[in-house]
Amino acid sequence: MQPLAERMRPKSLSDYIGQQHLVGEGKVLRQAIESGKIPSFILWGPPGVGKTTLAGIIANQLKRPFYPLSAINSGVKDIRETIQKAESGRFFNAPNPILFIDEIHRFSKSQQDSLLGAVEKGTVTLIGATTENPSFEVISALLSRSQVYVLQHLEKAEMIAMIDKALAEDEYLQKLNVKVEEYDALLHFSGGDGRKLYNVLELVTNFATEGEEFVITNKGVTERIQQNIAAYDKSGEQHYDIISAFIKSIRGSDPNAAVYYLARMIEGGEDIKFIARRLVISASEDIGLANPNALLMASTAFQAATQVGLPEARIILSQAAIYLATSPKSNSAYAAIKAAQATVRETGNLPVPLSLRNAPTKLMKSLNYGKNYKYAHDFDGNFTAAEFMPKEISGTAFFEPQENAAEKRTREHLRGLWKEKYGY
Repeated sequence: MQPLAERMRPKSLSDYIGQQHLVGEGKVLRQAIESGKIPSFILWGPPGVGKTTLAGIIANQLKRPFYPLSAINSGVKDIRETIQKAESGRFFNAPNPILFIDEIHRFSKSQQDSLLGAVEKGTVTLIGATTENPSFEVISALLSRSQVYVLQHLEKAEMIAMIDKALAEDEYLQKLNVKVEEYDALLHFSGGDGRKLYNVLELVTNFATEGEEFVITNKGVTERIQQNIAAYDKSGEQHYDIISAFIKSIRGSDPNAAVYYLARMIEGGEDIKFIARRLVISASEDIGLANPNALLMASTAFQAATQVGLPEARIILSQAAIYLATSPKSNSAYAAIKAAQATVRETGNLPVPLSLRNAPTKLMKSLNYGKNYKYAHDFDGNFTAAEFMPKEISGTAFFEPQENAAEKRTREHLRGLWKEKYGY
């Protein structure tokens, strides 16, 4: 028997739940589908939000041949064979077949290059699906020939609608007398992932007996998920849970937990670039100015790991993870830019002080652009207490040094320069 998620896979837009910003009435992707003229495009979004389903619906609705490939187990040879099949299957004035590449971010540059000719000639219309930012993972030549549509996590109301729909329409669940008293645990364990939601619902309803009322409660769902965690996780869908635990272990200065979750990801076949990127982010967000070398370590690890590849890359990632986990921590840079952005959103485009403005023309100079600017290097210690902020927010401190050795020295330095202006 097929899994519930497969049995409930929608076959038309009318049955498709979610992504109304793209496929709702009058929205951009729906208009393209209804016109019958769809460009090659990339669907970017988290797991279980309907990327593969949407590609199949489009092919079905437009009555186009549909050639699906998975980047996990397909190579250049598979791509070329599929393209040849698409070419040979075309008839005069027939619409382009759709070539669907799931997890396109896992394709190498050469694999992506092999798609270019067919996309340029219109041999196929490419639909790619990715959980990773296509700006980083899809080659620019392919990206420039494709639209990018961003899919979002399913909302609470949409997931509840999916549960109710399955209970009412699935041929097996219809036979059971299932009543949902509480939805929260079902939603919590699915994390906005529709496929995971159906996996959880199926696991829970496996305990129901035909002819007897079966009530779904938060407590019951939690108990059954915990008892059957191996079955729940067998498809490796804890992708985001594991990376979250990995980063939080680094943030919490636990190198042992960090290496454990790193091992979980490597053993699960996670993309090493995905792991390495998170290390780079963590180096700035969680360690930052407490140890600026952390960013150098993470950046070097990213480059080295991607150059070397597995299995040796695991050692490089382990070294970087342990270094970050054992480093002193500070999120002052993260907090500073967050506070500054909040002020910008609140105050708008405040005028830049005239002394700081560029004055490349006579007119600008006549308007006092650049007048009275004090060149720091003309003063003792290469510093003078000029005003750099718009006057409306003069004295506002976004950067607050934290209590670690490096930033304590920074605080003393700033206090010596700015006295009490920024509260240092």
